[in-house]
Amino acid sequence: MSLLVLAFLAGLVVFGAVGWWLHEPLALKLQPGSQVLDLEIEPGTPAQRVAEVVAASGADVQPVLLYAWFRLSGQARQIKAGSYEITQGTTPRTLLSMLVRGEESLKSVTLVEGWNFRQVRAALQKAEALKPDTQGLDAQAIMAQLGKPGVHPEGRFFPDTYTYAKGSSDLAVLKRAARAMDKRLEGAWALRSADTPLKTPDEALILASIVEKETGKPSDRPEIGGVFSNRLRIGMLLQTDPTVIYGLGEQFDGNLRKRDLQADTPYNTYTRTGLPPTPIAMPGKAALLAAVQPAQTKALYFVARGDGTSHFSSSLDEHNRAVNKYQR
Repeated sequence: MSLLVLAFLAGLVVFGAVGWWLHEPLALKLQPGSQVLDLEIEPGTPAQRVAEVVAASGADVQPVLLYAWFRLSGQARQIKAGSYEITQGTTPRTLLSMLVRGEESLKSVTLVEGWNFRQVRAALQKAEALKPDTQGLDAQAIMAQLGKPGVHPEGRFFPDTYTYAKGSSDLAVLKRAARAMDKRLEGAWALRSADTPLKTPDEALILASIVEKETGKPSDRPEIGGVFSNRLRIGMLLQTDPTVIYGLGEQFDGNLRKRDLQADTPYNTYTRTGLPPTPIAMPGKAALLAAVQPAQTKALYFVARGDGTSHFSSSLDEHNRAVNKYQR
């Protein structure tokens, strides 16, 4: 057999071995109770170092072989930094594809409609693998970090589910939520009714937060917005419990008393006309629209029926009858 033939056969063997290796799942040295290996690739990491990091993270692979594959593929320079998870069944081929595509291991945190800023901070503190850069900062410092110095944080973040790479900063999540609210508020304000009593987007945000907290049934939002718009238009007290509760802060024990309604604070809409000084919660998209496009109604009052819906009245007599029926 000629040397040429031998070389050809040897090449086939090598080629076959390489092909087999590329499709063979990597053996993973997993920690007890874990199903994945965490892989962190820092920005600017060269391909050779990436191969070493993969091995150091717990993948049973020779870094020199992995680096050779990166180079042979022609994609070594396309590997992206990020946080990844190597799962059982990952092969050298699928590993490189994941790194080139930047298919990071993402986590998520949900900010719920109607939450206040304290609840937002609590959710971020509990979020998995989120860097707590806001820890130790007060609200004013956080807003300054977000480029909004002097702005009250309440209601300034849009309620939604936000995904993030492991190790991301909680400030980054807040910044995205703040930008989302700015965009939503701008869009809602552009759609405001011509006869709205609201003078600024901030007033729309404040009213939307009240609508959000007063709504038991989503379909009632426009009507509730209409009631408060009517009251603002004629200078009538809003008389809404959620603002009083917000003003009580952590002192509120779940029971709103008569003395609470009579104690004057900037948020007591039983003692002060107009809107409170800031939002009281995060309104969602529907509440924003209900504030700027309220239902055309003559109603000035509403009372909860006890089933999640509200009864709306245009006169005090009708309202008192509804209160007797549904509350007493």
